[in-house]
Amino acid sequence: MLVALSGGPDSTALLIALCEIGIPVVAAHFDHALRPGSNLEAEDVEDVCAGLGVTLVRGRRSEEMPRGSVQAAARTLRYRFLEEARAGAELNSVALGHSADDLVEGVLLHLLRGAGLAGMRGMPARRGPFVRPLLGVWRSSIEAFLEQRSVVPIRDPSNGDRRYARVRVRLDLLPAFERDLPGISGRIHAAALRAAELQAQVESLADGIVSAGGEVSIESLRNAAPHVRAEVFRRLFTSASGRSPSLGARHLEALARLVLRGASGQSVDLPGGITIRRGYQCVQVMTMSRPPEAESALALQPCSGCEKPNSAHFRAGLRLELGTRRPGLRMRPAPGGRSRKLQDVLVDAKVPRHLRDTLPLVFADGELAWVPGIAIDRRFVAWTGSESIHAEVVGAGKPLLESDSPTQGVFP
Repeated sequence: MLVALSGGPDSTALLIALCEIGIPVVAAHFDHALRPGSNLEAEDVEDVCAGLGVTLVRGRRSEEMPRGSVQAAARTLRYRFLEEARAGAELNSVALGHSADDLVEGVLLHLLRGAGLAGMRGMPARRGPFVRPLLGVWRSSIEAFLEQRSVVPIRDPSNGDRRYARVRVRLDLLPAFERDLPGISGRIHAAALRAAELQAQVESLADGIVSAGGEVSIESLRNAAPHVRAEVFRRLFTSASGRSPSLGARHLEALARLVLRGASGQSVDLPGGITIRRGYQCVQVMTMSRPPEAESALALQPCSGCEKPNSAHFRAGLRLELGTRRPGLRMRPAPGGRSRKLQDVLVDAKVPRHLRDTLPLVFADGELAWVPGIAIDRRFVAWTGSESIHAEVVGAGKPLLESDSPTQGVFP
């Protein structure tokens, strides 16, 4: 596996331990170039790897730091480098040196900011290709491990800088807890491991709700427990936006109201230009960067009768043209032929509200004759075996029809 090697105590101990138990490794070191002398630390890391006979992949920041928190920006660049190094080394896993102390600190940070079950676990033992083998090992044991081998790791001065919340938790909050409640760190650690087990169960249930294509049924969301439903929403948002962590309590509450009490066509706008829209039977995730819809066109040709799907046959001599919905439209859908409002036809076919105004319609001599994939007016249908006009709507996107009705048809 690839080992993320900063040169600090945790990652250095992890590298040595993996080598000692015979696991083949490649090390990866990223120099954030945030303080003088960081290039010398990279050389020290290279010496450690050379002594262990381990290949080292080095990287150094050459671009401007992203806006926002320095720690968050550094993390983004570091993880991008690690992904590239893993791909270049053709390895499946990246081992990170987070310890049991880091887990406890993470739990407290999440609780201070406000967190649910996922935050209570501190950090996952695995997320994608990233694994954390040392989450059950305390920092004191790591230091003893290095001292026994006479290894002097790099000490990052930022780990003592109280401007950072994690440092204040490490140096001030946790020691105060331990003075008043001896052993509290161990109890928080045990609670975090239990939370991780419960979160894994929630994620497994969410896997059963989200289909491979990302479509989620309204019924399954209604039947899910609130925490499972929230995990599904987080997963849909992260998949569409690439952002993690993702949604806060306010967004999750709005999405729950949409599913439990909303109407078809209603939606919730989320950060990053993501929208989750409610249909009749499923929810749809939309982004502002969606490609424009293809322009529809009506293709007509003479026909003596065929069974080509997604087409209709009209009486010869009709003037056929393509259009969209406008007020007052009615038709006489086959086979019954009873006059009906287009609005009622679309509602019965469960066409989502947001699609109704752009759905391509075919008119015959100015009257609504065909709603492709849904209904055709019996007054304009060609008799079997007679000369007819074969009609198809081409270049249009597929309407999001959610009914299982076999008479509804499929529109290309």
